[in-house]
Amino acid sequence: MATKNTTHVLQSEEQIEAIIKRVNRAQGQLGAVSRMIEDGRSCDEIVVQMTAASKAINHAAFMLISASLEECIVAGKSNQKAVTEKLQKLFLSLA
Repeated sequence: MATKNTTHVLQSEEQIEAIIKRVNRAQGQLGAVSRMIEDGRSCDEIVVQMTAASKAINHAAFMLISASLEECIVAGKSNQKAVTEKLQKLFLSLA
């Protein structure tokens, strides 16, 4: 018995660029964390920077899931329900 493909690849160039921008910001913040540790900065400062990086990654993930859900629903794909369920599970994994 064949299973339906429940994967989705984001198509919106605008959304892709916004997500990449968020991920790049997080990369910069993680680089700052490494430098802060090497420089002997305070734990408080380092944790604040780590929190910012974590939030940037989570925001990028939320943007990706949201855009994917929108595309899936608008496109009216035949496997829409399965894709939506999979994306919802991904969303909940971030909570």
